[in-house]
Amino acid sequence: EIGHLSGALRDMTGALYNRIEAIESFAADVAHELKNPLTSLRSAVETLPLAKNDTSRGRLLDVIQHDVKRLDRLISDISDASRLDAELQRQESVAVDLKVLLETVVGMAQDVRKDDKVSVTLAFERAQGAPADFMVTGHSSRLGQVVDNLVSNARSFSPEGGVVHVTCRRLKDGAEILVDDNGPGIRPDALARIFERFYTDRPHQGFGQNSGLGLSISRQIVEAHGGKIWAENRMVKDGAGVQKVAGARFVVRLPAG
Repeated sequence: EIGHLSGALRDMTGALYNRIEAIESFAADVAHELKNPLTSLRSAVETLPLAKNDTSRGRLLDVIQHDVKRLDRLISDISDASRLDAELQRQESVAVDLKVLLETVVGMAQDVRKDDKVSVTLAFERAQGAPADFMVTGHSSRLGQVVDNLVSNARSFSPEGGVVHVTCRRLKDGAEILVDDNGPGIRPDALARIFERFYTDRPHQGFGQNSGLGLSISRQIVEAHGGKIWAENRMVKDGAGVQKVAGARFVVRLPAG
């Protein structure tokens, strides 16, 4: 019994140290990300009184407004990420019907009209021998957040008038959610990095338009549900038989409920 107690205490101590290291790493990342817009904001505020004409003042005010919005976005996403673990541990997992959840999330995405004119489709598939339902165990609101993040991400990379395809596959031992776009795909060197905190690769949106936490939070939620999430490029052959990228695909695999 003393040996078991010693082992349990050792495991608890190790988990505590890992948690402390994770918090310190997160705090360092947050400090680094907040410093950039704060430095830009301070520079613009200090320069504003020296502006000689309305055009210069207008440009500086645009910079200030941009940095304030970026800080607001960062703080909101950082707050969400920091309380996620505790929230998932406190709340009891329940049966979640992915069919109902996806119909709700995709329906909302279809109803929101944006300038990109990107449409969102939804389909359900069932593997041979798989159960007829689409039930998993977890937290409905957080799983909905994952799907919403992935759909929003896919829309942002889709060309104007493009289509985002959401597919839910019922497997024998769980379920998969696939989110496909027909954008430029993911650079090979970025495939392993896109789920890192604060990583973003959206040159066409301009610097600071995205906090870089959406995919990191999505991975955190999926892994808390005992699942996996990954990204890949969809490949097709052109008329000459050469493989080319048809778009990006994000896959969420969840265990059965």
